[in-house]
Amino acid sequence: MNDEEKIKELPVTLLAGFLGSGKTTLLNYILKQNHGKRIAVIENEFGEIGIDSEFVIGADADIFEMSNGCICCSIRGDLIETLNRLLEKQQDFDHIIIESTGLASSGPLAQAFLVEDDLSQSLVLDGIITLVDSKHIHNNLNEQEVVWEQIAFSNVILLNKTDLVSNNELIDLDKKVRQINPTAKVFQTTHAGVDLDQILNIGGFDIENVLDIDSFSSHHHEPENEISSVSLAFPGFVDPNRLKIWLQMLFLTEGMNVFRGKGILNVENSTKRYIFQSVYMMFEGRFDKLWENNTPENKLVFIGQNLDASRLEESLKKAIG
Repeated sequence: MNDEEKIKELPVTLLAGFLGSGKTTLLNYILKQNHGKRIAVIENEFGEIGIDSEFVIGADADIFEMSNGCICCSIRGDLIETLNRLLEKQQDFDHIIIESTGLASSGPLAQAFLVEDDLSQSLVLDGIITLVDSKHIHNNLNEQEVVWEQIAFSNVILLNKTDLVSNNELIDLDKKVRQINPTAKVFQTTHAGVDLDQILNIGGFDIENVLDIDSFSSHHHEPENEISSVSLAFPGFVDPNRLKIWLQMLFLTEGMNVFRGKGILNVENSTKRYIFQSVYMMFEGRFDKLWENNTPENKLVFIGQNLDASRLEESLKKAIG
């Protein structure tokens, strides 16, 4: 495999989480452990991660090479420029991890990886991992809308600092994050310790892996906050092109903003399932395996803001009917 092919296949993980959730702890673990992976970590502030000199074996233009083979660099100006600078330095990484700022939504960066040619031609977004401070998350949810958005865009959620809360509090927290995002995998951690196989190379935005049948059920969650999830299941046929147009017009016509969507569609004159995923107005879909013995049915999950389940279903059926 040549270098160009390696770059095109290089997976990128976005690490999100509100201030104090444990992103720095996780990054330090990744940079210091002998896990056998060559991971490049893009850190917003070098001063925050506090790299120990004993682990640094070389430094060049704010790019630090670690003794375990990992690379750490800070964002200097534009993220795309930083990525290009990193790739020019060394091209045989296994993975790139980008730490998002604690006050940023993951959505815009995720969309950039999926639609920007400068990124999509050389890198692939593997997943969004969000750390949650189990002790203070309830206050954060009440005070910061961005925390809801970080959870909503996640492929994996790490409920961190579980040693600081009771079992009942942890059960309530697990239920709350699943109400916001019923499609994400949730793990409980202490000091951000997690098997890297649970957060790297997960194919979170691979159309092959968007289907988790357990996440599809005919229900909806509408917490007191405006960010919620809606799951729909209904018979009949759906035209994927009309669904795409409906998603693009939803915000303008209904005032509902869909952050993420995924599902299985029953398309007329086809014996195969049609699977799709969406990030904002970016839509990706294709035909999958045969329905075989399964009853053809449309199953969809949407996560977003100002979602009204009954109005959403009525609008969808009207647009695709």
